[in-house]
Parts: sequence; structure tokens; C-alpha cells
Amino acid sequence: MSIFTELPGGRSPVAQVLAALMVLMLSACASHPPAPAGERATAPDYNYVIGPGDTMEIFVWGNPELTTTGIVRPDGKFTTRLVEDLQASGRTSTELARDIEKAYGDYVRQPVVSVIVNGFVGVPEQQVRVVGEAATPSSVPYRQHMTLLDLMISVGGMTEFAAGNKSVLVRTFGGKQDSYGLRLDDLLKKGDISANMSLQPGDIVIISESWF
Repeated sequence: MSIFTELPGGRSPVAQVLAALMVLMLSACASHPPAPAGERATAPDYNYVIGPGDTMEIFVWGNPELTTTGIVRPDGKFTTRLVEDLQASGRTSTELARDIEKAYGDYVRQPVVSVIVNGFVGVPEQQVRVVGEAATPSSVPYRQHMTLLDLMISVGGMTEFAAGNKSVLVRTFGGKQDSYGLRLDDLLKKGDISANMSLQPGDIVIISESWF
């Protein structure tokens, strides 16, 4: 029996995923306006939100036996040495610390808790994704003042089959999705810094494939 069970209409889940990716790649070849300039000054200020996969240290002042480290589970929850299944995903480190203090209040007198995030994954809304002809297509946690060049360095650049100057940035803001043309060949191969730009949480970079 095949593990790729066909859905109604004769298309397997794998085929549907490949078809969706092909639509993205073909759309990247269409004409798009250039990426907006001067965005470094208008990059959004934001607070990092904990996500599944993040590594955290829970420090309890004056109670070293309660200090612990761990990873946020795929369901977004975290277990400490006193309390199980605390919701961590979607909270800032400060918000989670206050939640733990409230939960620990039943066991410790006036607990003082700090949450330190050491390994960052983040929630999808605060990630930047790279698909297509990147050396290592992946999701990267957004960080303040992150640029397109920073992102390309983190994914190892492009493959030899990439058409960098036909690549596209997809950005959603206020429920509206916009697409902008990128000049990755100019940025990475020619060192043209004018092709660089500031990124925003949730951005998607689609690196097109050269057909020639």
C-alpha cells in the first residue's frame, strides 16, 4: 500500500504541495514593483514572542532548586518543577514570568521569576521564510533591524540555478498582501548595497529558478 494516499480527484497530498510551490515559483517570474526603499528607518519595533521549540531558562530568585531549563513543546506549553502545562507560546518572556509567579504563589512566598530565552524559533508570524533556490530554504526568526542581506547570509546564499534578480518578496500588512521584486544577483554577486532592504516579521522571500 502506498504511503501517498490519493485524495478525491486523484491527487496525493505530496502532489498538492508540489503544485502549490510551483504556483509560488511561477508567480515569482511575473513583473513586480521594486522593493520599497528606505525601510531601515521605518522597520517596526516589536517584542519577541515565545514560540514552540524555543529554549528557556526559568530563574527563581532565592530558590535555586526551582531554577530549570527546557524547550517549549510543539503544543506551545512548558512544564516547570512545580507547575505543569503552562502556556508559553504567544507570550513575551516578561508575561510568562508573571504567569509563573502567579502559579508559584501557591507554593512559594512572593516568588520573583525571570524567564531567559536562549534558543530562538519564535511563532510563525515573527519568522522570515525563504523558499525556492536558496542554498538552505528555511524559516528564520526575525530580529530587530534584520535586512535582506542578513537573511541571505543565514540561509547560505543561493544555488547555482537561481535567478536572483527575478526573486520576489511577499509581505502581508493589515490583511493586504503585496509583492516586490528583489535584486539578489546585484546584492550578492555585485555587492550592490542599494539592492539591500530592511525586512519585517512574516516576510516571505521566493528565489526564482533560472530556466536557461
